[in-house]
Amino acid sequence: MKDICQREINYLRISVTDRCNLRCTYCMPREGVKPIPHQEILRNEEIGQIVKAGALVGINKIRLTGGEPLVRKGLQDLIGLIHETPGIDDIALTTNGILLPGMAAQLKSAGVNRLNISLDTLKPRRYEEVTRLGKFSQAWKGIETALELGFHPVKLNVVAIRGFNDDEILELTALSFKYPLHVRFIEVMPIGVSDAWASYRHIPVFEIKEIIEQGLGKLQEVRKLVGNGPAQYYRQDGMQGSVGFISPVSDHFCGRCNRLRLTAEGKLRPCLYSSNEIDLKTPLRNSAGEMELAKLFAQAIKIKPVRHNIAGGWQDKDRVMSQIGG
Repeated sequence: MKDICQREINYLRISVTDRCNLRCTYCMPREGVKPIPHQEILRNEEIGQIVKAGALVGINKIRLTGGEPLVRKGLQDLIGLIHETPGIDDIALTTNGILLPGMAAQLKSAGVNRLNISLDTLKPRRYEEVTRLGKFSQAWKGIETALELGFHPVKLNVVAIRGFNDDEILELTALSFKYPLHVRFIEVMPIGVSDAWASYRHIPVFEIKEIIEQGLGKLQEVRKLVGNGPAQYYRQDGMQGSVGFISPVSDHFCGRCNRLRLTAEGKLRPCLYSSNEIDLKTPLRNSAGEMELAKLFAQAIKIKPVRHNIAGGWQDKDRVMSQIGG
């Protein structure tokens, strides 16, 4: 289904939990956030019904996220439900990788095609600093497991932060030569806890690209990888993977945004950076059928904004990134 800008909206990003086993500095406060009561979180069968309704209006790609999706009990069963839904042809998952070694094989057999793994640094002490609770060795083991099991593609999400990891840009890019990894540098966004400091920590994509080209040589743009993400990808001779750039701040990709977001408590959100949401959980728990839910999807698509209003500041002052599946 197309929105008012004639963008084909076919991608649903589902937050399956607001909980996380890390406390990344740009995502959550050190003490964490008050968790949503368990009974307010969508159940597996409810998410399954919502996915079926989304498929009726053209949703065919699903990404599972959190919080950290691997902390949700019964995740395999949920993936199985989604995988069996007519019209859904792609299931991806975003994770910090900590729990992947013990779960990756089950995720693959349940129907996950692709993995995005967050990794902002290759230095163990820095990793502990940015995640507050994580160990680099655990995250790296998750990446190794994903590659061993043949997930394709495996993308590494690197939030570029001035004064923190900007001296590792070449080292992180070099991973794409050594492994079939697709390293994506993402501009830090002024969302939630990062709202106050993102402006002076922000590194625009063009600057990151210049650093790579000065250090490693000219990059050649390539076609998009499997999936409908916003990254622009580049390669050099000898790369097994690629390097990508996601620029929500310096060069927004709103004109080609094809996604909706479903929060863990059942709110359908047309834009990450807007507080406009449509409640699906209430009608669902009041016995709404798939066609009624599909109409709510259509409503959300119709109100999808032309572009985000990042200059206007973060609107959800009471919620952080992990609570909206960001």
